[in-house]
Amino acid sequence: MKTIAVIPARMGSTRFPGKPIANLLGRPMIEHIYKRVAMSPSLDATYIATCDEAIRQAAEAFGAPVIMTADTHERASDRVAEAVDNIEADLIVMVQGDEPMTHPDMIDAAVSPFKNNPKIGCVNLVRKIDHEADYRDPNTIKVVMDQDNNAIFMSRQPIPTMAKTGFAQTAAYKQVCIIPFRRELLFQYTNLPPTPMEQLESIDMLRLIEHGMPVKMVHTEFNTQAVDTEDDLARVAKLMQTDALLSRY
Repeated sequence: MKTIAVIPARMGSTRFPGKPIANLLGRPMIEHIYKRVAMSPSLDATYIATCDEAIRQAAEAFGAPVIMTADTHERASDRVAEAVDNIEADLIVMVQGDEPMTHPDMIDAAVSPFKNNPKIGCVNLVRKIDHEADYRDPNTIKVVMDQDNNAIFMSRQPIPTMAKTGFAQTAAYKQVCIIPFRRELLFQYTNLPPTPMEQLESIDMLRLIEHGMPVKMVHTEFNTQAVDTEDDLARVAKLMQTDALLSRY
């Protein structure tokens, strides 16, 4: 089963313009993501997909293969689908371009369910939220699941409710943006019309959920921090200073 990773990235983030090439411990942030993802033995290749020349130049400078895409995509999943249109692969792992703390073991865990279950079309990693501030942060995508660990709903708002309990008693989980698709489902995704909750919440996976397609959630113990703001970047820089993976690239 040929498996590739694609890291979609663009300069035009509303919350942090230019963040893929922002300096993180002396390197563009996207370099950390690319090199850490590429360490996964589950992958046959790793690419960066972008519509921005500045990202292409930065990526090629550290040796990453780059696929240029249209600048009209609102969803990262649509950008990834365009990028892999002419690449043969059975599984396409989308790794968001704002996850510099990605660990290669996370890639391995995310693709593992596909090996034994041909009915699985899409997987997301999920982790329990440790801090109430993250639970309330709209940049953290919260997810509620059914008893088979399929996503029921995702939101930037605090879900599930704490109306009857405090945070410590609430089973709150966040989406971790390592998202493998079977090739056929990725292209089916791009042909589905955008859905109301997807547009309201600005969350790719809601398009699948609202069209009645399962999204399997796989738990991870890796505690990553996405970068949505400059404050997040500073927080990640402190967390990564003692990261053992840094010495491997």
